[in-house]
Amino acid sequence: MSVAKSLLIELGTEELPPKALDELSAAFLRGICDGLAKRGIEAALDKAKAYCSPRRLAVHVPHVATTQPEQSVERRGPAVNAALDAEGKPGKALLGFAQSCGVAVEQLEKLETDKGAWFVFRAVKPGQTLAALLPEIVDEALKGLPVPRPMRWADHDYAFVRPVHWLVMLHGADIVDGEVLGLTSGRKSRGHRFMHPQPVHVADADGWLDAMRSAKVLADPAERRARIRDEVARVAKETGDVPRLDESLLDEIANLVEWPVAIACGFERGFLAVPQEALVTTMETNQKFVPVFDASGKLTGHFIGVANIDSKQPAEIRKGYERVIRPRFADAKFFWDEDLKTPLASYQEQLKHVTYQQALGSLWDKSVRVAELARIIANRVGVDAGAATRAASLSKCDLLTRMVGEFPELQGVMGRYYASHDGEPVEVAVALDSYYQPRFARDGIAADRLGQVLAVAERLDTLAGIFAVGMKPGGNKDPFALRRAALGLARTLIEGKLELDLRAVFVEALELLPEAALLVGVKPGKDGKPPAVDMGQRRAALVTELVDFVLDRLRGYYAEQGCPAEAYEAVLAVRPDTLPDFDRRLHAVVEFGHLPEAASLAAANKRVANILRKQAEESGEPTSARDMVDPAHFEGDAERALAAALEAAGRETGEALGRGDYTSVLKRLAQLQAPVDAFFEQVLVNAEDPAVRRNRLALLERLKAAFGAVADIALLRG
Repeated sequence: MSVAKSLLIELGTEELPPKALDELSAAFLRGICDGLAKRGIEAALDKAKAYCSPRRLAVHVPHVATTQPEQSVERRGPAVNAALDAEGKPGKALLGFAQSCGVAVEQLEKLETDKGAWFVFRAVKPGQTLAALLPEIVDEALKGLPVPRPMRWADHDYAFVRPVHWLVMLHGADIVDGEVLGLTSGRKSRGHRFMHPQPVHVADADGWLDAMRSAKVLADPAERRARIRDEVARVAKETGDVPRLDESLLDEIANLVEWPVAIACGFERGFLAVPQEALVTTMETNQKFVPVFDASGKLTGHFIGVANIDSKQPAEIRKGYERVIRPRFADAKFFWDEDLKTPLASYQEQLKHVTYQQALGSLWDKSVRVAELARIIANRVGVDAGAATRAASLSKCDLLTRMVGEFPELQGVMGRYYASHDGEPVEVAVALDSYYQPRFARDGIAADRLGQVLAVAERLDTLAGIFAVGMKPGGNKDPFALRRAALGLARTLIEGKLELDLRAVFVEALELLPEAALLVGVKPGKDGKPPAVDMGQRRAALVTELVDFVLDRLRGYYAEQGCPAEAYEAVLAVRPDTLPDFDRRLHAVVEFGHLPEAASLAAANKRVANILRKQAEESGEPTSARDMVDPAHFEGDAERALAAALEAAGRETGEALGRGDYTSVLKRLAQLQAPVDAFFEQVLVNAEDPAVRRNRLALLERLKAAFGAVADIALLRG
């Protein structure tokens, strides 16, 4: 009888890369669970848990059986008609197959299939023990880890992300003997490198976590994160200030320490003359320190370091942290002071010498195109065109400053500071920073109108230019981050309520590109000369690609908001000119979908679409919403009622449709359910009289057009 006990696997290593640790740990857990499942070993895989720290990867699985269940073996041999000779005696192939299975021919069975009969060997063999299978399972799991560049050490033939030092494999209290990566398994783990350097005896799998804790190792990453939060909060109380510990910094610190202890630190207040974003970036990115702010959000002269040791001399650690941060801050102050000596606008000339993309020219060329687009867009949305042009012309200048050269993530932020210092208008300075928004998935769009205009112009030029030169994204490759640019463009238009015709602005962006860019990738003719290209057609094709690319980004955007996919498709089918209009239609369709009449009307619209499509295919003459409906050809009350209801709905929704109140339009159209249902119950559309049939088709076309003024309701699930 197989006994179920907890299984613990721990691989001890040199310090693992902190940014990869969580992914490695999750993959190790998946590999172990998959290995157990593949071999049929019973285990509570749903309760399996991954543990990790900078020096270890571990997996704990409860209720793991000691052995596999019995294994059914089935091997297919030669076909019956080929395995026997004319006299029905076994041939060489059949004899060889039986011998390889260790049985006589008479012990083989026959398997009947639709392709004929085959000799088969069937047997049941005892399952292997966990002890026999576990080393192979662990080895497979380790080989499956996402390690792009495994390293070798000493003279070993094997490789791993870091050198390995110990291996613990316990099933309950029993050691599972085995060898992995040259290590022999045992029950001796290791604790904290400094606070508990001696070996740690692990009595059983369930006691491992407590044994690690006693050895000053918090092996549960969730527990480490919680302790870091508590430690940072404890230290912050000493000054009464507010620490900023975002999730990404917390994750990285947690993967650098095994026993976190927060240390309050400080720096010279003179450094606060430097923009606080530069100091914060230095602290978080370079040193993994936690910045501290006052109640108003201003950076203070304090920061918090998280040590990997509970030291008896915390003052020495504090001195070390402060000594490390000082030269970093001194560099930032030097960059800041030097950059202030050069007006931001003076970098414009230097942009001519920085290539943006070979066919698209320099950063200067891009700035000129973006400035013209910003001018056009500003005039359309009521923003000062002069300010838009000025902001666009300065938008790339900070890329050439010393500060951004050292801290690329500060582009835009430093442009705002330098422009303010130079006396540029406040709205121009703000836009130089805000137009980068949204910078990441949960970031908001630019809050200022000028920033929104610049954000749209910048992304239009980027998308149009890179598509034109044939470098649009494919698969996982997106070197110019065009998917992010397209979503940023869409979000800015929608959330900023910028009523810009998407096709029209892409046309204008393409017209500003150098003609040579539109010819990139066009194959020369047989004479070696470039073929004649209709630039109008080329741009039209690119516009269609670009609009489709942007609209496709909205699938995920609206899915995150809980909008059903079919509602998105219903609006996409009518191709609204502006994205705010798309947004209004979509939310109206979603609300319409909740009405009790929606399912019936969606089904009716599908039926109407099918009838009209079939009629067009058969006659070659599609009906149109402009076709007259003649009451003289009505033969029943259901036709008259539907025609009257459509006419009344048209009168009552005209004003709402004009102002884009699609919710009101669809709510009014929902009242058509009764006359529509009655029509299909009582009226035969395909009447024998051609005039009557055409009249009924025209009526259905009018019904389709009424809903189609908002969306293709037929695409909703009826």
